[in-house]
Order: sequence, then C-alpha cells, then structure tokens
Amino acid sequence: MPVQSLQAWTPERWPVGEGWQEVVHDFLHSPQGRALAEFMRQRLAAGAVIYPPTPFHALELTPLAQVHAVVLGQDPYHGPGQAHGLAFSVQPGVKIPPSLRNIFKELGERPDNGSLVDWARRGVLLLNASLTVEDGQAGSHARKGWEALTDALLAKVAATASPCVYLLWGAHAQAKAELIRATARQHGREALILQANHPSPLSASRPPVPFLGCGHFEQARQWLNERGVQGIF
Repeated sequence: MPVQSLQAWTPERWPVGEGWQEVVHDFLHSPQGRALAEFMRQRLAAGAVIYPPTPFHALELTPLAQVHAVVLGQDPYHGPGQAHGLAFSVQPGVKIPPSLRNIFKELGERPDNGSLVDWARRGVLLLNASLTVEDGQAGSHARKGWEALTDALLAKVAATASPCVYLLWGAHAQAKAELIRATARQHGREALILQANHPSPLSASRPPVPFLGCGHFEQARQWLNERGVQGIF
C-alpha cells in the first residue's frame, strides 16, 4: 500500500528503533522538516500516489547500537508494491529488480526473494537519501527536504557506530563519503568506506569502478571479522 491520504502522513507516529528518536524529532521540527511536510500534504491533496507507506522502516528494524554496515541508495522503487522502506529491498513475492539481482550476483547468492529484512535485523542500515517517491517518477522527492534527515542520520552513525562499513554505490551515494569520513575521524570511530558504480544494469559493468566484481562484500566481511563482528552479510 502506498501513502494515499493526508491521514497516512503521520511521521510522528512511525516507529523508529532505539538511538534514532532525537535525530528524527529534530528534523521533523526543523524548517526543512516542516517544508517537507507541507510539500507532502500538497502532493497528497493533488492525488499523488507516494511510496512506501512506512518511510522510516529501516530505522525501525535497525537500532543505532546494532549498526555495523550502511548501504546507501538514492530513492525508493517507484513501482506499485515494490518499496517497503529498506534501500534496494522488496518484499517476498515481488519480482526482484535488476539492481538487486546484481547485488545478489556480486554477493554470490541466488535467494528465492528480494527481501533484505534479515540484513536489516543483523545490523545493515538500508537507507535511501530520499525516503519517499511518487508512482512512476524516479527522483520526484529529491531535494524536497529528506536529504537533511538522511545526512543527519549518516552523521549520527559515523559519530557512533564502530566498526562500521559504508557501501557507497554510484555518484549520489559517494557524495556522502566526506561527511562520513570527517565525522568518523572527529569522533575516533573505525570506518571502512567502499565505493563503486551503482548496481543498476546501466552502470554495474562500466568504468571507472564496475560494481560487478568490486569485491565489496568480501572486503566488508574480512574487515568486520578482524574487528570481532561476524554474520552481517
């Protein structure tokens, strides 16, 4: 189900896990948060169909203290029944999108479904830069305010989580590398930042750093294992 009514736009009531409450509260009461709420009200009043129904689902499933990896996407899937609040993930029974198929290919697995809920529960924060999107319109909620929240969430992770691997695929995600690096350094946190092309078929095999064959999952496992963290991917 998408967000289809003004009554469904109730972010104050959406559950988040331990450690995220202050960041979310501060955003919702900030100028950017109020501007986003007004934008959402206007779009819903105009009849827009917005996905997913639970934009904070990643924060609900992965408390801050459990985070040892971050996968950063751009915005949710914009097709019916696809997005459910976790970057790149779809629920069981939904056809696996091409980008996620490439992620599983790089991982060396062929699962029966595209749900990444188990990853989220093991400490992988599956975060999109924009947490909502309109039906059939990729990027439609970019630069409407969500980025202020997701930047604050990334900064919170970088200041708190240690050790933590950041998987930044594509230029949009890689633009966050310096924020992560500087914040982790400032707070003395161990951070491994891995960057490659986006897993989309349009870029997964292209230079400068093809996603397919990048070895990020193996590097992440080895680095985390050396620091006593196992079973994340």
